[in-house]
Amino acid sequence: MWLYDVLISPFVEFGFMRRALAGSFALAAAAGPLGVFLVLRRMSLMGDAMAHAILPGVAAGFLLSGLSVGAMALGGVITGLVVALLAGLVSRLTPLREDASFAAFYLVSLGLGVLLVSLKGSNMDLIHVLFGTVLGLGDQALLLVTGTSSVALLVLAIIYRPLVLECLDPLFLRAEGRSGSWVHMLFLVLLVVVLVAGFQVLGTLMVVGIMMLPATAARFWARSASSQMVLAALLGMGECFVGLLLSYYANVPASPAIILVAGITYFLSLACGPQGGLLQRLR
Repeated sequence: MWLYDVLISPFVEFGFMRRALAGSFALAAAAGPLGVFLVLRRMSLMGDAMAHAILPGVAAGFLLSGLSVGAMALGGVITGLVVALLAGLVSRLTPLREDASFAAFYLVSLGLGVLLVSLKGSNMDLIHVLFGTVLGLGDQALLLVTGTSSVALLVLAIIYRPLVLECLDPLFLRAEGRSGSWVHMLFLVLLVVVLVAGFQVLGTLMVVGIMMLPATAARFWARSASSQMVLAALLGMGECFVGLLLSYYANVPASPAIILVAGITYFLSLACGPQGGLLQRLR
């Protein structure tokens, strides 16, 4: 009974805890597999750049409609896709590499987004946008997260094989007469929409954590891409569960608690994982 009281009771007794758990589970289910592909493509820091790239659009939606989930989500999707397109064009038309162009746009976007939120909102509004409101998810936000994650997983399943080929052997894909550019662009679209949905849960600063930390941890436990995707989603869900409990009992903010639990899981995997972990290498 004490296990029930400690682990289950908070989610049974309080509706806001159940909603937080449902929203964070839905986000982790889609964010983890996307993070695995970012790791495979050596684009891990691009997730962080894209998370900040959506901030001006979210801020513009906030300026026009207040804390409207639909307006902020639409603004985030538009600016995220624009930044991805512009960064890709810069990398193709100039000697600058794609990661460097993303970094430049991300820094400009972060400054612009914070400035826009500050024009109309209070410090509390800025904190909600940057760090999320996982314990205050409304019906609209919950539907947005669950719906977006479901569609993202479906599309990811459809493009799985060409995406793996484009990550691991792009020359074979070209030899087969197929271009990987459309797969790359569709992957960036999925990345943007999941990040936009996730900012409602963990905020634009924290959402990339639940995307990258479970994915990098899964790398130390599984070899194949498919196994890493499943494990990353499960690890992300478990970290959200433990993080919410930590927030409840220790009376600390939920979003940082979830990310810290994910960080601890990563360090444990780094030390003990059978696929290249430090202890395995020492043996």
